[in-house]
Amino acid sequence: MIKLAVLGAFMALVATSVLYTPAPSQAEGAFPEIIALPNGWLPEGVAVGDGPVIYAGSRRHGAIYEANLVTGTGRVLVPEQQGRVSVGLAYDTPGKRIWVAGGGGGAGYVYDAETGASLASYRFVTDGAPTFVNDVDMARDAAYFTDSRPLIYKVPLGPNGTLGTSFETIPLPAGWSLNGIVVSQDNKTLIGVQSNLGVLVRVDIATGAASLIDLGGYSVTQGDGLLLEGNTIWVMRNQRGVLAEIALNSSYTSGILQREITHPRFDVPTTIDRYGSKIYAVNARFSSGNDPNLTYAIVGVDTRTEE
Repeated sequence: MIKLAVLGAFMALVATSVLYTPAPSQAEGAFPEIIALPNGWLPEGVAVGDGPVIYAGSRRHGAIYEANLVTGTGRVLVPEQQGRVSVGLAYDTPGKRIWVAGGGGGAGYVYDAETGASLASYRFVTDGAPTFVNDVDMARDAAYFTDSRPLIYKVPLGPNGTLGTSFETIPLPAGWSLNGIVVSQDNKTLIGVQSNLGVLVRVDIATGAASLIDLGGYSVTQGDGLLLEGNTIWVMRNQRGVLAEIALNSSYTSGILQREITHPRFDVPTTIDRYGSKIYAVNARFSSGNDPNLTYAIVGVDTRTEE
């Protein structure tokens, strides 16, 4: 699954590059709709950081690309990581860290968002059992990772957000393997998507109790990345190329579809995050193979105007 042969000449060009945010007077043409990633990048996860910056991980070699949302330019922040992949990403604002779901390696990783330095790794699976750590999101005092198995991994943070060295396991009912995950603003609830069953799952953080969210018959099959904004949850349905907006009730036990957004530049979009009026989705292009010359991009969708 891991192929270490992409960035050679490219990294030589970008290793010393610096992201630049233009002054307001340079706003013409700012915030491009399409942000190109390096050829052959094999992205899946994205996360918006402090300011107009977005990060995109690579399934090919675990590297992380940093792009300026104003200019569309960027650089490789985290270089190739031997034996690692980067799937889902989350940005840790207080710690200025990027948390990474490690896919089939059964692990999670943490990087410094300013220097790209590797800060920690967590090996969730050591018995050789089949695993795929899909996604991660941050609560005030912990990071939560999903797996292709019916488990959620919790990595508690220490005082002042210091990185811990251990993790806990939250079991889910059989068959409830989750892809995307988000944490509610009050840090009491996790919401995950079970892609093949087309359901959203609610998990009480305090008790671990899990239940289905009633979507009134709407199915989120092929659901991947999630974005929770108050009582609105956005679900990216990857192979369908559909971004679904769902209004949840105050207890996150039920929801009603508000609209589905498509875009001509979607090509198996997977994970999402917001900056300003735009939700940014990364095109994983799962059906296009893994040619190192294949192009990849992040697509910005203005949710005020798109239908």
